[in-house]
Amino acid sequence: MFVGHYAAAIAAKAVEPRGPLWAYALAAQLVDVGWGALIITGVERFSVDPDLPGSALVLEHMPYTHSLPAAAAWSVLGALAARLVLRLPWAAAGMVGAVVFSHWLLDFLVHRPDLALWFGGPKVGLGLWDYPVPEQAVEIGLIAMAGAAWAWSRGRQGLGPIAAPAFIGFLVALQIIAMLLPADGNPVGTGVSAIGAFLAVTLAAAFADRPARRSSH
Repeated sequence: MFVGHYAAAIAAKAVEPRGPLWAYALAAQLVDVGWGALIITGVERFSVDPDLPGSALVLEHMPYTHSLPAAAAWSVLGALAARLVLRLPWAAAGMVGAVVFSHWLLDFLVHRPDLALWFGGPKVGLGLWDYPVPEQAVEIGLIAMAGAAWAWSRGRQGLGPIAAPAFIGFLVALQIIAMLLPADGNPVGTGVSAIGAFLAVTLAAAFADRPARRSSH
């Protein structure tokens, strides 16, 4: 799961528009931002198996980001940061926390069994990665449905019609690029590339969320 995670951010923006889209976008990948930093430092580990269908990543050790209790902790931290740093209303801050936790739920759909239910506990994952075509369809489908809801919400607020399809198009293009690039087994390169991509989407979300209104002519 890559851009499919942003479906949760887009849906959150449609439901609770008081939260900025960039905050929801960052929340959607906050767990993987932490993962990128921890693989760079060697605290968490992965390897690459090019013979695997779909994603070639073998996620060997990531208890501090992708275990269920870790995901819950990241979610609480995200909600508190949204409330205390961004000064969002509690409803919007709670939505940020929910988007953070959605990362684990969506990973559960696609990951092979590498998500620990607790520290040192059994690992789960439905393994949709092993079926690349359905997995990609799920990701793009989630983005399309969330994007339609967001476009409808923007329309109700009298906001311009361009931002939603433009942002969705950017995400689809990013997904295609990610599919074409070979997996990198270098932890530093992978971590830096992942964090860079997440920050690029966060910036694009901030741009897409500008309050440009429809022309009256």
